[in-house]
This record gives sequence, C-alpha cells and structure tokens, in this order.
Amino acid sequence: MTPASTDPLLTRRQLRAQQTPTRGSKVPEPAYVPARQSSVKSRLARKIFSAAALLFAGALAVGTSIPASAFFSDDGGDIAFAKVADGQSVEVSTEAVAADATRAKYSITSYAEILAKTYGAQGGSYTPTTGAIRWPFPYATSITDGFGMRKAPCKGCSTFHKGTDFTPGAGVPTYAIADGVVESSVVSGAGLGNEVIINHTINGQQVQSVYGHLQMNSSPLRAGDTVKVGDLVGKVGATGTTTGANMHLEIHVNGVAVNAYTWLAANATDND
Repeated sequence: MTPASTDPLLTRRQLRAQQTPTRGSKVPEPAYVPARQSSVKSRLARKIFSAAALLFAGALAVGTSIPASAFFSDDGGDIAFAKVADGQSVEVSTEAVAADATRAKYSITSYAEILAKTYGAQGGSYTPTTGAIRWPFPYATSITDGFGMRKAPCKGCSTFHKGTDFTPGAGVPTYAIADGVVESSVVSGAGLGNEVIINHTINGQQVQSVYGHLQMNSSPLRAGDTVKVGDLVGKVGATGTTTGANMHLEIHVNGVAVNAYTWLAANATDND
C-alpha cells in the first residue's frame, strides 16, 4: 500500500490531517537566536552610523567654508596646504615726528580759577572817582560776577547775568552813582531781594541804576525821592536769590541792560 503522503488521490484536507501532529507528539521548536547577539549587532550598527554622520558633517563644513582653490598650489600641481591670507601691515612714514611732551608747554589752572570761569566771575579793578558819575563804593572792592552769559550758580539764579556783583562785605554802605530820582524801593525775599531803582539823565540818555540784594530795611529811600551822587542807597546784603552777600548793580541805558562795569569805567570821572 502506498503511503498516504505520496498518494496522488489524497485530498488536500486529508493531506493537512496527516501533517497535523497528533496529541502527544512533539512540535518542532523554531530556531532560537540569542538576545545578546542581536543587541550587540544593534549597538555596533548605531556606532557605525554615528561615525559616518560625523564624518559627513565635518566634510560638509570644510567644503562650505574653504574655497576649492585653497587646496591647490599656484603652479597647478597636486593638492597642497591651504593658503593663508597675508596679515595686515601698517606703513609709518619716516617723516613722522613724535610730539614734544615737555612740561614747559602746559599750565596749571587752580580750582578757584575754574570756578570763576564756570560761573561767569569777572574780577575787575577800578579807581574810585569823585565826579558827577561815581562807582557805588568810594574805594575799590572785589567783583565776583560780571555781565553776560554764565552757568547759573544756584537754583533760581539766572543764566544771563544783567548786573555786576560787588562784594565789599555784608553791611557795607552802598552809594548812588549819580544824581537822580528814585523810581522804586522794594522789600522782597525773591529775585533781587530788597531793591532800589534810580532814574538818571546822563549825556542826554535815560539811565537807570539798579541796586539789588540790599539788607532788610537798610535803605532810607522811597519812590519819588531826589538823590544826589554819593547819597546812601542801602547796605550790602543777601536778600533774594543769591549765593551770598553782594551788591548787584545794573545799568540800563534807554531801557536796555548794559555792562555796568564797562559803562562806569567809561563814564565815571573825578572833579576837575
């Protein structure tokens, strides 16, 4: 009898039944691949891939940052070292002369001189006169601030100084510069503080003399009073906005403030 497995007349169902293992028979086990061997292969593959990626990235960086001509020699030969750009150079003329650093060409400015220039101080000297037009003091006094632009020396002080500040000392008497009529005598704690304004007619011009920062209640003058040259106007004080005791003198010619120092220097005279 021919075995069932070789009988051509067997149906497919019968063939599958013969191939199906019966109860109790052993089923062949699949081939076993050790897990460790698979893990080692995976790690090795990853390392190879990483190294290849790094090499590719390095080659890409070199290729994009260095021109191709840098790897060839000037004479068209084989690959040579990359060219290095020439360094910058500075040419100095042989005619250049070093600056003379001798100390003799420098000067020293004292701190007091710096303050004087910064705050517009214009010290001046003058000779007292005895004529029809006189200086406000019968003796020479110091002048700490002159006419014109300046850096404001205090909060509220002006940057354009219309007067000349005489500083003979607090309480020193101040006198009228010429004959005239008192326009106003003001008692105030702001601006020029206690202030006296006298109108004069000098050489056909309308001239005003303004005396500021006088001591409180030191002036005997009132509006409308007639004064003579050399009459007492008041005493030097520190009323109003000021940095200290001084007599702020302004001269106005036809309504325009002028430099009181230069005006007096040009007009003050002695009796003949």
